[in-house]
Amino acid sequence: MTASLLTSSAIDESLIAEFFSKSVGQWRSERRYYTLPDGETKEMVSIIQIRFLEQGCPELRKLAQLHQLADETALICGAEVSWDAANSANGRRESRGHTLFGALGSILYRDRGFATPKPVTADYHFINPNTLCLRTEYKGSKFEEELKLVGSQYRTRQTIISHEGEQQMIGQYLEKRIS
Repeated sequence: MTASLLTSSAIDESLIAEFFSKSVGQWRSERRYYTLPDGETKEMVSIIQIRFLEQGCPELRKLAQLHQLADETALICGAEVSWDAANSANGRRESRGHTLFGALGSILYRDRGFATPKPVTADYHFINPNTLCLRTEYKGSKFEEELKLVGSQYRTRQTIISHEGEQQMIGQYLEKRIS
């Protein structure tokens, strides 16, 4: 059992490094959020920049420190994601920022969560080499996300946000590589 868990973690680490590498670049993300149960929708457009992070780089060392990992170089790889998002209807900027991801075993460490500026972790696994699934939980909320690489020019994402067992929002994204 332990050997199969180690093999599974090594496979996940190999796949996450490949997934992050294939995601490097600039993307145009068109998103639609559905608020449940009423179904109110909100549409957004974002420009997303993704950069691969090598094991031992300063950003991953900082992330390891935030998560109080004993070894600052333990995170095997990661990604820095920055975004600039605007409301599709009125063009008004909605959010701008960046976040760090670092992988170790089957856990993704982040410097911040969806709804908190505090460091969080997500369990991750792959359905296939091009489909990454994440599950993050904190403060009674659960975030389930699926990211899929579609060839080399597109990604799809879907996020389901639940609070205390009740679904609150669904986000659907189509991302097109622009560089």
